[in-house]
Amino acid sequence: MEAVNVRLRDNKTISRASIINFLETMREARVLKGLEKTGKGGHHWIYSPAMTEAEFKEFVAKTILGSLMRDFPEETAEAVKKI
Repeated sequence: MEAVNVRLRDNKTISRASIINFLETMREARVLKGLEKTGKGGHHWIYSPAMTEAEFKEFVAKTILGSLMRDFPEETAEAVKKI
């Protein structure tokens, strides 16, 4: 959280809860792997990549194209033909 807040601009910050929610969403989408640990502070997760960079790029492309094909099938097919 601290590293993210250092990189944000215009004195903006992001909460710990927002970071945790994002990481959990990425774990549920299988972009990240999570290992649950128990320690001094209770239960916590250790996150690591679940795919290579190339696999991640393919995942993003498929996710975006899948969404576009679902919502705008004709327009998306036409745009892909023009590429």
